[in-house]
Amino acid sequence: MDAHAHARKENYDFLVKILLVGSSGVGKSAMIVRYADDVFDASYVSTIGVDFKIKTIELDGKIVKLQIWDTAGQERFRTLTSSYYRGAHGVVIVYDITDEHSFADVAMWLQEVRNYAKEHVARILVGNKCDLEARRRVTAEEARAFLAARDDYGDITFFETSAKDATRVDAAFHKVARAALDTLSGAHDALAQRTADAVALSSVTISTGSARKRCAC
Repeated sequence: MDAHAHARKENYDFLVKILLVGSSGVGKSAMIVRYADDVFDASYVSTIGVDFKIKTIELDGKIVKLQIWDTAGQERFRTLTSSYYRGAHGVVIVYDITDEHSFADVAMWLQEVRNYAKEHVARILVGNKCDLEARRRVTAEEARAFLAARDDYGDITFFETSAKDATRVDAAFHKVARAALDTLSGAHDALAQRTADAVALSSVTISTGSARKRCAC
């Protein structure tokens, strides 16, 4: 049973795994909890290892079950995090707009996505904590210029979000989920076409073989 067929059995059309990466303290956990539970808690501590939340949504007429994985940003957990890239359909790279060092790390996170994730994984860049405008150290223009400077970043959409007041959190997750779904839908359609072609070819082969047997008698 393929993943799509299993999903249908479980009352959803597609299962989409989304991974959040970024330096420690940028607000990855807060973003996930805001999106999944519509809650904000300022007392989050750094994630130890990996945790995830589930949210089921409707996108383009399809029921999509999202597995949203929260990874540790600390260097000592890097090897654990890298194993989770391989199964991800979408990756959200998060930095803190009040911390220029977390923005400087974005290039490294994008390189990790290139090294470990699937070739056509959906990617978005998020500058979190946009509610802290008075403490801003990274402008939206800097982030857009960073993406524009590389041809291979052309497919990456940029958002500024606030987990605290929920600004554009839903929009960011829906964007990466839709991009991942487009890839999954295309792969499913291609598999269905290959299966149909194989069945048709098998039918022709059986028919031809039967005809040859009749001629030999």
